[in-house]
Amino acid sequence: MDDPEVVVQELGMLSRRQTKTVMIGHVPVGSSAPVVVQSMTNTDTADAAATVQQVYELWRAGSEVVRITVNSPEAAAQVSTIRRRLDDMGCDAPLVGDFHFNGHRLLAQYPDCAEALAKYRINPGNVGKGSKRDEQFSAMIRAAMDYNKPVRIGVNWGSLDQPRWRA
Repeated sequence: MDDPEVVVQELGMLSRRQTKTVMIGHVPVGSSAPVVVQSMTNTDTADAAATVQQVYELWRAGSEVVRITVNSPEAAAQVSTIRRRLDDMGCDAPLVGDFHFNGHRLLAQYPDCAEALAKYRINPGNVGKGSKRDEQFSAMIRAAMDYNKPVRIGVNWGSLDQPRWRA
């Protein structure tokens, strides 16, 4: 077999940086694992029927991991129902919870939600303001540790504090 680095150079492809493999449910991500297709629903997660339908359709179309917004008590209350309905349909796509501002409370108040999600996505810019940011971020990390869930920590440009000169 040809040396993979030589093949990569000959094909003009970029080589992948070696990272740690992380499991999102049953799906390996990172390191030498294949690239994974991830999608995100645009339904209101509180509408369990619509979210189940969209996750199922995304999965049938080839999405291997699906993100859902968990932004309200109503949404958090539906996550375990969504997971259960998907399981009943034979859909094993891991669900990633996308949290904004109140994730620390939702994970604490809805343990079924915390358990049903395969991964938590946290944007530090959307965790809290001022002195509460570190405490709220820590609470989410503690929940991930308690439920043995991986966490994706990432920042989007729009959630960063804007410099004063960008008024």
